[in-house]
This record gives sequence, C-alpha cells and structure tokens, in this order.
Amino acid sequence: MASRWRAIGKVCGFSIVAAFLHNAAASEFRFDRDILAFRNSTVFEYHGGYAYIRKTARENDKAKPYTRRCFVMTRTVLQFHKFARFDPRGTPLDDRALAARIRVLARRHPWDEALPDNERIVFPGYANLHKMSEARGAVLQENIGLGWPTYARPGNFRMFFLHGEGYQEKTHAQLNAALARGDLFIGYLSSYPFFTINHAVLVYARKPAHSNNGIEHYLAYDPNHPDAPRELKWSPSMRIFNYQKDEEFVGGYTRVYQVYGKWLQLVEAA
Repeated sequence: MASRWRAIGKVCGFSIVAAFLHNAAASEFRFDRDILAFRNSTVFEYHGGYAYIRKTARENDKAKPYTRRCFVMTRTVLQFHKFARFDPRGTPLDDRALAARIRVLARRHPWDEALPDNERIVFPGYANLHKMSEARGAVLQENIGLGWPTYARPGNFRMFFLHGEGYQEKTHAQLNAALARGDLFIGYLSSYPFFTINHAVLVYARKPAHSNNGIEHYLAYDPNHPDAPRELKWSPSMRIFNYQKDEEFVGGYTRVYQVYGKWLQLVEAA
C-alpha cells in the first residue's frame, strides 16, 4: 500500500467533482467551450513534483494571484453547464450587472437538476463560458466564491476514515453511473495522510477502451490546466484510481471522493 502513496502533488483546496444533470448531458460538454479560460494557481511551486515555498510569482500571477480555487472553479463550470445560457448576439453587461448575475448563478445548488433553456440565467454578448472568461475573467474571479470555505467542507472528513478499496469501488460505480445518465462528476482527489495531492477536478467523459488490460480512462477538466483535458484512470485489478502526471504531481495513486452530488458533500460561501 505504501508504494501507492508515492506521488508529490498539488495543493489547491479540498475535493472532487459530481453533479446531476437532466437537460445538460455530459455528452454535450465540450472542453474548448465549457470551461474557464483562466487557471487556478497553487500555493506552492513545484520542481519534479515536489512542493517548495513559492519565492517568485508566475508571470501571469503577478498582478493578482488566484489560488486555492479548484473546488470553486469546478463547481462554477458545473453551474454554468446546468443553469446558464449564452446569447452571443446580445449586448455584454457592464461589470456591475455581470457580477450580480454571476452571483445569482453561483448561489444555485450545484446538485439541483439542470434548468430548461427558457429558465436559464442568460449571459449576453458571448458565445460560451470560455469566451466570457477570456474577456471578463476578473469579474468572474471576484464573484464565483471564496476558496477558504472549502477547507471546512463536511465532506472533507471522509478522507480520515474512508480509506478502503471497497469505498473506491463504490465511487467508481458512482462515476460510471453518473456519466451513463448524462451527468458530470466532480471528484476530490486526496492521498491523505501524505497530502501529495489535494485537489478537485471535473470528470466529463469516459474514453473508449483501447487495450485489453481492463484499465478505464476518463477525461477531466483540471482548473490548474485549462489548456487541455487531464486523464483519470481506474484499475479494476488493484481497485484504485490514478491521476495524470504533471508539473505539480508525479502521477499515480489517489483516492477519489465525489462532491457536489448532494448538499452534505459541500457547504461553502459563494
């Protein structure tokens, strides 16, 4: 078991993704259209997957660091997918009006059923969330929610006592069931007690099987990496999840806990 924990990773908050969609199916989710264009920054800087105290800000963080928002950002993407509609022919709202509308959306329960088009919150002037967050990123960052309340989530306490492979098998079944019925799944990735990864991602699709080893591959939106989808894997023989290697995480074993699937899984301020 100890070998499964050897990964050094990202620190951005607490949790992983899930939610229920009726009218907005996971098959309708497009990475290039439906995510936030800006990135979440980690508190620490990483070299070869190992964390160090950040001495210098990244070039794009110098003006205003945006950190520890992985839970907030995955929740926001889910809420826009379920409750928002874009009108590219409309006139864009000014900052004050846009902020007010974003906050209305951010207060909606992410586990509620998706709204039909005629009841959705309309965002005029942009074709999709990616375009709007490119042009109005600062307004979104200031109004989608704070990062610190995620540290007090009731659902975080699962990592202290739900360690067994049986719980991960249950989570894997929940993930497949969510995608099969057209839902999105937000997952909290944790390697407690080692804290090599402590992060939230939004899983939106299962990749077609491309080998006979039984490994299942899933596509995920990672707020730290808005450039391309990341990959989560499930090994049925070992009954564990693995997450893709990057500059902040050496890759490998992680536990997955569903969040935003019901109200007890998260309580936070927006």
